[in-house]
Amino acid sequence: MKTSVILSAVGGDRPGLTQGLAEAVLSAGGNWLESQLSHLGGKYVGAILVELDAARTGELEAAVARLNAGGLHVAIVPTGGEVVVEGRPLWFELVGQDRPGIVHEVTAVLAGLGVNIEDFTTRTEIGSMSAERLFRATARLTVPAGTAPEAVQDALEAISGEIMVDFTIKPAEA
Repeated sequence: MKTSVILSAVGGDRPGLTQGLAEAVLSAGGNWLESQLSHLGGKYVGAILVELDAARTGELEAAVARLNAGGLHVAIVPTGGEVVVEGRPLWFELVGQDRPGIVHEVTAVLAGLGVNIEDFTTRTEIGSMSAERLFRATARLTVPAGTAPEAVQDALEAISGEIMVDFTIKPAEA
């Protein structure tokens, strides 16, 4: 019987970390399905969705223990059942002057509308014109049936003036 797990990894960045994770997955007969890996705050961080025979989970645990002994902190988390969120896909881009609270305010508006965040990426950068730090976010959303994309845009624009953020909203590919 097949099972799926998520490997979450954090460690000091160095060459070979991704290869080590791939070796651990393969050594247990696993299939690397999806991943998000990056350099964040001076660390290597990632999440990997793996499918493997349930009987071989112990082999994956042993391989992960070897990675942990080498300084990479890897956890194995069982997946939940696939949850299908009904609605219309939407893509969201945001850019504005960085300050604490932007993510909190934007996500509060989205949650209040019942919008599900499927993918969310943020970063900061120095503005080319102002030399001030800018905040950028992109997200793939699912807007519930009965909520017009324009309602999402209107709600975000209502806080946009308060937090000096420009929003772009467009349909996303399903």
